[in-house]
Amino acid sequence: MRFALFAPLALLGLAACNTAPAPKQDAALPDVEVPAMPMDLMKSAVQTLSSDAFEGRAPGTPGEEKTLTYLVDQFQKAGLQPGNKGSWFQDVPLVAITAKNVSNLSFTGGTTPISLKYGPEFVAGTYRVTPKIAVKDSPVVFVGYGINAPEKGWNDYAGVDVKGKTVVILVNDPDWQSKDLKGEFNGRAMTYYGRWTYKYEEAARQGAAAAIIVHQTEPAAYGWNVVQSSWTGEQQVADAANGHMDQSAAIGWMQLDKAKALFASAGQDFDALAQAAKSKGFKAVPLGQVKASVSFDNAIRKHASKNVIGILPGAKRPDEYVLYTAHWDHLGRCEAAADGDDICNGAVDNATGTAALIALAQANKAAGAPDRSLVFIAVTGEESGLLGSAYYGNNPVYPLAQTVGGVNIDAMSMAGPAKNVVVVGKGKSAIDAYLDKALAKQGRVASNEPTPEKGFYYRSDHFSLAKHGVPMLYFDAGDDLVQGGTAAGKAAAEEYEKNHYHGPKDEYDPAWNWAGVEKDLAIYYAVGRMLAMTADWPNWVEGDEFRGIRDKSRAGAK
Repeated sequence: MRFALFAPLALLGLAACNTAPAPKQDAALPDVEVPAMPMDLMKSAVQTLSSDAFEGRAPGTPGEEKTLTYLVDQFQKAGLQPGNKGSWFQDVPLVAITAKNVSNLSFTGGTTPISLKYGPEFVAGTYRVTPKIAVKDSPVVFVGYGINAPEKGWNDYAGVDVKGKTVVILVNDPDWQSKDLKGEFNGRAMTYYGRWTYKYEEAARQGAAAAIIVHQTEPAAYGWNVVQSSWTGEQQVADAANGHMDQSAAIGWMQLDKAKALFASAGQDFDALAQAAKSKGFKAVPLGQVKASVSFDNAIRKHASKNVIGILPGAKRPDEYVLYTAHWDHLGRCEAAADGDDICNGAVDNATGTAALIALAQANKAAGAPDRSLVFIAVTGEESGLLGSAYYGNNPVYPLAQTVGGVNIDAMSMAGPAKNVVVVGKGKSAIDAYLDKALAKQGRVASNEPTPEKGFYYRSDHFSLAKHGVPMLYFDAGDDLVQGGTAAGKAAAEEYEKNHYHGPKDEYDPAWNWAGVEKDLAIYYAVGRMLAMTADWPNWVEGDEFRGIRDKSRAGAK
């Protein structure tokens, strides 16, 4: 994803719990028969959605129009009904912003002038809906991790006024290098305070004119190639009455070696200050007389993108809803590969998840209507900051108090079958029990995240529903492969991230191994079907950050 969530701070800065036990169920979990998954349909849908003809499925482009037409056709063929009062669509008001004529990011006033080239050395954009951005001679301040967490007694902005200034920020949390999940910010497990989206939000609250994050591959969870491809070209933001003019004028990233050169020019040691920033009580450090300047023009285009919603009405309790969600969008045209290919096809991310919605709709329709209604939502704008799912969460078509829970599907793995699945946010809700039962029938298990520092809990559409109290399950394909074990699983994940993720080479491959996808698709079916056949209302565990929201919501339900 690229742009921010603008989520209430009261719900954020809290890590996904990886160790809490799931509560016992109020009722026995139903048994469901899992049919053979329609894999030919799944493969055809992935190949179609990720073809060059769909141009990378960027919102507000001809690729969106083709995607919407295809999804409606497939939902109809699967036997779903239009899910929004007779319509297949929910409009999501967006603004597309494309930076043009981007200047170098220059730093003057130090011992050596520093000038960064747009693309290979820095990227920049804005949330502001305005034709021109100009930050000129803005004093520069290093604010460590850029965190203001009153409940932890932590404030990297204490004692410094950054209004109108440029802040330089470290990515992730101060304790991201911990070996365990113990620490001020939950150790190795990233909290929302560690996400780049939060850092820009806080910088804006502090009045910063510009906010630049220093890129480091391990704590960012991806290389510079991902930053460059994701931040260049057209960007999407949610439409807003104030045009987001309360946000910083410029936001972006800079390469690590350039940050070190900048600090040296200011007479500072980057490594020493980065180490100091890990400790509570760190004080922000103005970089002497150094001042930053950057400018660019914005091409602005307002449009209404669309969530696609289909429903399979329940046979006994149709006013109780179980969700399947996946994002249909990807990056569209992006930074070209060496061979000139500039279409980010998004085959794995997330034509696979979108195709899964179609396959699951067909399988559920063929099995007959369950007791509760199944709602299939292909959301827009995930790559731009969960915009479509956030809009649905704020403007639900079906009452959230009557939404039992759901399953989010994002980027299925082609690495082959695994002995496990990796649950993002394992132990947070009672839906884990449904997953465990489904996995047991395949002789598989649910595992904790091996890389909790990457903050995946805050990077996909389940988060938008969880913030409103709806229990949502999100799991990735297993990392313990049947062929090759965890070493092979790690190698496959690293190969995808390095060579395919958010780049033009995330393309359909006829040689893919679909065996693992087939098993995972059956798990998605079983969990959703069980939720739709039980009378239970699974909740978040006691003490979870979303439990109170859910309890309040359910207290007012019919």
